[in-house]
Amino acid sequence: MYQNNDFADILKNRRSIRVYDENSKISQEEMQAILADAVRAPSSVNMQPWRFVVVESEAGKEKLRPLIRFNTRQNDTSSAMIIIFGDLNSFDNGEKIYGTAVEKGLMPQEVKDQQMAALGNYYASTPKEELRRVALIDGGLVAMQLMLVARAYGYDTNPIGGFERAETAAAFDMDPERYEPVMIVSIGKAKEAGYESVRLAPEDIARFE
Repeated sequence: MYQNNDFADILKNRRSIRVYDENSKISQEEMQAILADAVRAPSSVNMQPWRFVVVESEAGKEKLRPLIRFNTRQNDTSSAMIIIFGDLNSFDNGEKIYGTAVEKGLMPQEVKDQQMAALGNYYASTPKEELRRVALIDGGLVAMQLMLVARAYGYDTNPIGGFERAETAAAFDMDPERYEPVMIVSIGKAKEAGYESVRLAPEDIARFE
């Protein structure tokens, strides 16, 4: 049984929304707060490869519209379209992440030095396809957390995987060779309730050994 009834309600009431209240806006300050909570999601060796482009202006949405031709209702009515990318060069931030952990007393200096040396070798020798796989997994984790956080803030979301990936990266000045598009999450206040959907029961999808 859930210990936190609020979280139970978030899970129970979360639906994918395709039509939003066009008059509902999210301030950049509140969006920053939502993202700050979302990025507490886990990531491989804490490299946090996720990068976000928050498309909220009319000009930005007009640029995005032809690249998501099967999801234009979300684009046209949402408060924002959050494009999530995975940074294949995320280790570039390793020194900043681990160095800050040392400064805050969360990690001993010697552990940081050992980790950075080992991870430097790993990232230098790992094929790009494996880095892409990791970025997609970590991007999926932060996307789900973003949707749950948005619901806790009183907003609705819809995850979108159908869009022109390479073109979207280039359109928003994200190097397609470095930044792997993961998905787009639309966010705003629902104008339509959305539909309930069927989920397979645990006995249909899991086994115990």
